[in-house]
Amino acid sequence: MADNIEALQRALPQILDGLLITLELTVGGALLAFILAIGLGLLARFENILLRGFARVVIEFFRGTSLLVQLFFFFFVLPLPPFNIELPAVFTGILALGLNYGAYGAEVVRGSINAVPTGQWEATTALSMSRTQRLWRVIFPQAWALMIPSLNNLLIQLLKGTAVVYLITIVDLTAELNKLRINTDVFFAYTLGLIIYFVIAYLLSLIMNALEARAKHRLGQSTRWRDAVATPDATSDADASADAITADETKRQGAV
Repeated sequence: MADNIEALQRALPQILDGLLITLELTVGGALLAFILAIGLGLLARFENILLRGFARVVIEFFRGTSLLVQLFFFFFVLPLPPFNIELPAVFTGILALGLNYGAYGAEVVRGSINAVPTGQWEATTALSMSRTQRLWRVIFPQAWALMIPSLNNLLIQLLKGTAVVYLITIVDLTAELNKLRINTDVFFAYTLGLIIYFVIAYLLSLIMNALEARAKHRLGQSTRWRDAVATPDATSDADASADAITADETKRQGAV
């Protein structure tokens, strides 16, 4: 064990560099995916068949093809004739991650907008709002609160998806852990990797849960800080249990 710790100390600067690359890929891919998700999700609801058809083709194509194949295509195929387009490795990783998860996110956006109650749409019509006002002032804020949990899941999936980019010569966290494995052992290196990825994923989940709590608060829904660190189901169960205990105590006092 002491030898493993010494090897980790020697490799720590390289592991931190790899972690930084992983975070760059995660943030860059998430930003691109979010922009594409909003754009394609809205286009998929347009009445214009050309715009709606374009959105559906892009969504289905990038949802229906492997992230790894997309990475290989952008990195190894685009530099060849007739394309002759050579992209930097990190940019290629961000592009592939953004397109792949952005396509999934577009369906989340479209579904969340469709999930807004019909009465809200009817109210905006009664108020003679324009299409833009209707969407951004009334519908989208409600849809935003609905879509955050699903976008949170996609963000965690995107983080884990960065682990394959070392196959296109990017020295990320996974690549550095593979090097550490040579100087230590499989159990030590990959257990360390599990812990690091879990901590990053949990921090991202806290951020997304805080955004969800803020979005619900803006809609006038009751939110508490513990909602940002506990799953909604767990919170609901806790509240239900507390209500049941209170009701039981009330009954007992009445009986006395």
